[in-house]
This record gives sequence, structure tokens and C-alpha cells, in this order.
Amino acid sequence: MSEINIGNKIRQLREQAGLSLRALADLGGLSFNAISRIERGENSPTVATLHRLATALEVPITEFFRDASEQQQTIFTKAGNSFRTHGDGIQVENLGSGLPYQQLEVFRLTMEPGSHTTPTPITHAGEELIYCFSGQVEYAVDGRSYDMQPGDTLLFKADQPHACRNASGKTAVILLVLHAGIQTPPLWQQHLA
Repeated sequence: MSEINIGNKIRQLREQAGLSLRALADLGGLSFNAISRIERGENSPTVATLHRLATALEVPITEFFRDASEQQQTIFTKAGNSFRTHGDGIQVENLGSGLPYQQLEVFRLTMEPGSHTTPTPITHAGEELIYCFSGQVEYAVDGRSYDMQPGDTLLFKADQPHACRNASGKTAVILLVLHAGIQTPPLWQQHLA
């Protein structure tokens, strides 16, 4: 499973929720046309758009990458077989989903020069960990900028406004780990995009 059709998955989840395109657009704070184009496969959603859609549909963001197979207690994925999507200079690779009531969301982001995860900083419940594998990224948390290079790690409470961008001239690869926290509802219910 190398490439999943995110648009079909969004349409499927929208229909299961009994929502029209217009209703999903309103709930997600997105345009009708943007969602329509994503569902038809004409446009790839950004990370921020995926967060907005997950919140509106009340599903974890990993649901967009999960296949229809039954949920298991243990998930093993061979190298090269994870779900991936592309959009606005970022390849998002889901490194694990499918556990019942999963609270941990792990992604590998490959960011082209000039790309960013979201145009404006976002906040959500829980914690976030970033690990820079290669290249350089600038991660802003609560107005403070962290220039990350290979081997650098950043851990923070995610209720602070935060965003990431690749301001360098080279491709960067980071690990993004999201956790909703023990005392809070799942991240997908709390996310504000």
C-alpha cells in the first residue's frame, strides 16, 4: 500500500457521517470547491486541511490513511508499505495507524524547500515531538523560532501556537509525533486548524 486515495477516503467518511459537501466545508472552515476538488482527486490536501477535515469528521487524522481492514492490537508495516499523500511541497507518510482508540499519531514529513505545514500557527490538546532526520526546518512555538538540523528534537505542549516550514534550499525530513495526552479527549476532537 504505497499511495492511498485520500479524496475517496474523505468522501467515504463524509457520507458515513451523513454530511453534504457544503456541511463539511462549513464544519471544517474550508471552501466547498476545495473539498470537492480533493474528493475528485484534483487537489491534494495540506497537513492543515487534513487536520481541519479530521476535526470536522470527528476522526483521527490517521483515519485518512487507514485501509478498510479490521483494526488490530499490533500493527507492523514493512518499509515502503506505509500510506503516503502529497500536497503543497510536503509528502506525508503515516507510520502507524489502526489500533483501537489510538492516541499516538506518527508521521514522516518530507518537506521541499519553501514548504510549510500550515500557513498560520495551530493549537491542539496534548503534546508534540519533532525529530529532524535530514535538512533544516524552522519550527515556531508560541512565537519562538527553533532552527532544527539533523538529530535535533523539539518537544512541547501543543496548546501553544505552532507551525513548521522549510526555509532552506534543500529537502528536509522530519518525524512528527502527536499525542493527545492522558487526561484529554483524542487529539482529533480537540484540534483547532
